Amino acid sequence: MRAVFALLLLGASLNAADLILTGATVYTAPDVPPIAGAAVVMHDGKFVAAGPRASVRIPPSAQTIDCSGKFITAGFWNSHVHIQMPGLLHAREAKAAELSRELDAMLNRWGFTTVFDIASALDNTQALRRRIESGEVRGPHILTVGEPILTEVPIYARDFLAANNISMPVVKTPEEAAAQVRSLAERGADGIKLFTGSLQGERVANMPLDMVRAATAEAHKHHLPVFAHPQNTAGLETAIDGGVDILAHTAPGSPAWTPEFVARLKSAHMALIPTLTLWDVEARKANLKDADREGWMTAMVAQLRAYSRAGGEILFGTDVGYTDHYDTAMEYAQMSQAGMTFSQILTSLTTAPARRFGASAHTGRIAPGMDADLVVLDGNPAEDITVLSKVHMVIRAGTILYKQ
Repeated sequence: MRAVFALLLLGASLNAADLILTGATVYTAPDVPPIAGAAVVMHDGKFVAAGPRASVRIPPSAQTIDCSGKFITAGFWNSHVHIQMPGLLHAREAKAAELSRELDAMLNRWGFTTVFDIASALDNTQALRRRIESGEVRGPHILTVGEPILTEVPIYARDFLAANNISMPVVKTPEEAAAQVRSLAERGADGIKLFTGSLQGERVANMPLDMVRAATAEAHKHHLPVFAHPQNTAGLETAIDGGVDILAHTAPGSPAWTPEFVARLKSAHMALIPTLTLWDVEARKANLKDADREGWMTAMVAQLRAYSRAGGEILFGTDVGYTDHYDTAMEYAQMSQAGMTFSQILTSLTTAPARRFGASAHTGRIAPGMDADLVVLDGNPAEDITVLSKVHMVIRAGTILYKQ
């Protein structure tokens, strides 16, 4: 049944500050049929109505934007980013215009209204978030884990951290891991990131299971979700057995995922962020032959396919901030190649992360009372999944964040 939301102003009157989009086809949620020729009404940063144009009153004083021929969805989540690009590393003192330009290139123009940063300097990321929330800087809502918990710093991060005077302390015991979690929680982190596998060149430093369990137990005391960078089979195993909530990547160092292994992931209520484009970027960086790169990508797509087909929860994420490959088209194409439908991919961008991170009461769908976060697309993503990367306009909390 086609969803039509009544105009619910609750006694408030629309004024020129309100925003109304008309003429587009609107996907109010991944599991709801689209509304053609719709009107979407926003007031005080919230959705008021979404329905066929004829059923929605358009006050003459409101700001109205004609979106005929466009397609609208709820705002996107990117559940794996890093606030570590050079232009974002000095968030307190950098000029607002410079920060906004960096965020436009990295996140805003790709439709992201909420992101989860899963490794950065916590104080800097919080400073950036404050400037965004004050309206001084254009950007998405940022959740962050701050500094990750490591037994050894990954080899690929050492030069970057040294060059930018960023400290990421290592832990040696379960007690130290739990203490670092407590410190991050007290400083306002929104989650915890564990390197259950940390690449050290020819070897992987795997976090011991007792350390993983200590960190996750402490995190869950503070109601914080726990991410894991697994890297290899041992990293996957300790993530599962240690109570981790989200795998930050598929795992290039692990064999094919069997039905038995996938069942273990599901029984652990694990969410997966595939980051498939990352592996193409890394393969090209390593100058792998095309056949080797394609084989690597095929293996990662197969891991996603196995978990998605089994009904595992998938969250969209790209690892931007570590990579500078901002364009999201390849990620969508690879997810589609893994057998995910448009509805499943849209779920990974909207309702799944909102539910996983405790925000489904106010975001992830276009419905009265929800945060007015949306994306206007140039085409129909149900016909061509890469259209999700062809963003015409982004609105966050009822305010235009980005316009093509």
